[in-house]
Amino acid sequence: MSERMLGRTIGRYVLLSIFMVISIFPFYWMLIGATNHSSKMFSKPITLLPGKEFITNLVNLNDNIGIYRVLFNSLLVSGAYVILALAICTAAAYVLAKFRFRGANLIFLMFMLSMMIPSQATVIPLFKLMSNFELLNTYFALIVPQLCYPFAIFLMRQNFMAFPSELLESARLDGAGEYRIFFQIVLPSMKPALAATSIFLFMTQWNNFMWPLVVTTSSEMYTFPVALSSLMGVSFTDYGQVMTGITFATIPIIIFFLMLQKHFISGMLGSALK
Repeated sequence: MSERMLGRTIGRYVLLSIFMVISIFPFYWMLIGATNHSSKMFSKPITLLPGKEFITNLVNLNDNIGIYRVLFNSLLVSGAYVILALAICTAAAYVLAKFRFRGANLIFLMFMLSMMIPSQATVIPLFKLMSNFELLNTYFALIVPQLCYPFAIFLMRQNFMAFPSELLESARLDGAGEYRIFFQIVLPSMKPALAATSIFLFMTQWNNFMWPLVVTTSSEMYTFPVALSSLMGVSFTDYGQVMTGITFATIPIIIFFLMLQKHFISGMLGSALK
């Protein structure tokens, strides 16, 4: 390797290392804040070493928001949402991609246009609907109203479009029913797309703030974004507790992504078939 090529290689690695440090530092700062007293968050010189206040911050956080109840709510709501929304959006995408009927393109266009509507515009109608049915402050109200996620339908439809229609016709000629074709032939080839869509659905629901804030009326039904927002005081904010809460809120997302990361890229590119 020439000196010129060696210099370029070293330069690339140095640049990538700088970007890596910039990307990781907020997570490191979050962990440092969770193990230190709130007063050390903005002290001079800056504190970059772990402290011994994590247990204290955790106890105080649990006393204020009930961290374990909040964690249970978020996991239950996000998990149920991913399962139900994935089933609904996958079925809708498969029909729009592989079945030819009048109005199919119009329906898909309506789904795409709905992505342009701000979610805040639907809060009041959905709130009135949940209130009329006396479903406020329930898991049903947190999960069901947002199950039809247009982007998930779009992403799954693009992957279904890549599936050879000839295989479906061959299966039908062999006597296979539509349910068997869908569950035993099509879905097993869609693991990358399902993984990518699951990640988006999980992150969408896990980080959802506006709708849980509106539809919940007691702290026992709070999810993480709503519970953490209650820690921000007018005159004083305990950043040790905030960072501890953010740490608990971040870990499930990281674990969920790491579980499905090997399928994520290929699913996003629409290349679900090998």
